[in-house]
Amino acid sequence: MRLDRSTLLALALVAPLAACDLTAISGIDSDAPSNLTYELIPSGDPSVPLGVILSWEAPSSGRAATYDVYSRSSNGGWGLRATTTSPSYHDVWPDAQYYVAAVDAEGNTLGQTPYITIDLRSQLPAPAGLRSISLNGAIQLAWSSNAVDANRNAFDHYRVYSGAFDNVRGTCGSWSLEGSTVSDAFLVANLTNGVTRCFAVSAVSHDGHESDWSGAVQDTPRYDARNVLVYSHDVRADSSGFVFFDESSHQYGAVVASNRTGIDFTVERHSDGTLWFSPVGSNVSMATYGTSQIPDLTSIDQAQVSQLANVTIEAVPGYGYVFGTRKSDGVHYGALRVAYVARDYVVFDWSYQSAVGNIELTRAPVEGVSSR
Repeated sequence: MRLDRSTLLALALVAPLAACDLTAISGIDSDAPSNLTYELIPSGDPSVPLGVILSWEAPSSGRAATYDVYSRSSNGGWGLRATTTSPSYHDVWPDAQYYVAAVDAEGNTLGQTPYITIDLRSQLPAPAGLRSISLNGAIQLAWSSNAVDANRNAFDHYRVYSGAFDNVRGTCGSWSLEGSTVSDAFLVANLTNGVTRCFAVSAVSHDGHESDWSGAVQDTPRYDARNVLVYSHDVRADSSGFVFFDESSHQYGAVVASNRTGIDFTVERHSDGTLWFSPVGSNVSMATYGTSQIPDLTSIDQAQVSQLANVTIEAVPGYGYVFGTRKSDGVHYGALRVAYVARDYVVFDWSYQSAVGNIELTRAPVEGVSSR
């Protein structure tokens, strides 16, 4: 077959393009890895991460067999850090700068990425306003959204820490990670009632930068129950008494007979038909919590010790009450919220702090306690 003049001219124009390097056309080196990025691994200390994960895209030519990872300190020269067959590398001890070179099956370097610099400065502020709510065997934590509001595009999640509380020194220590969450609240469960622990929160960005910790709070889980029914003494004397903790049976929140020894209060009817809480004996004192209704039992934060007295107080729906009761090991504090008052009985929610002398019934921030 003979080729005419126009066909030969077309082939002459195509041939140089076929032999041309792709880099010259697109500016992309098909033998070089690209898009080198990093993600820090939070440790609890923003300045000392647990490591860094480097990731990159493989060269489009498909010639790369392995990758050489190079790094250097802020003042040092480049050195080979590792060789890997995957487009990622986990470095336990992060260096200041990195770049990655692709290597073919014969050991020839094909191309390399630009270098990146590891920035340890946090992109997010410490979460503010950490507060806690005491629960039965658990602590509910909540905090401000200030870290998210500061940089929504950078925010990834929160890390929640807990530590032991030294009652003698009033300090927190032995911190450990409880978990992580994307919301500004967290439930710490499976805790021992009566044992105080400390809590703090940090914010983490998409690339693993961890913020400073929030201020610490301490709280103590306590026993509670909902919808307990106690009759008026004149209706059912066998179910008109209540004890927060029965030391003989080791039972919490027991409804008992009014003539039982060691009970905390009874429900009594006054001449006008109203029902009242009546402390039993001189070892029990009580007070109304605040001057208005409260939405929930958890609204009662601490026992108002200075207001407690050995007085009888009317049971009013929606109101909260705080008790001080002396047991064999010392004074303990309890609280209740009246849910309903019927003609012959009262229904209420209650909580009790098993830690002797501890006034925490719901939440308690620690002023001036360091989070680390």
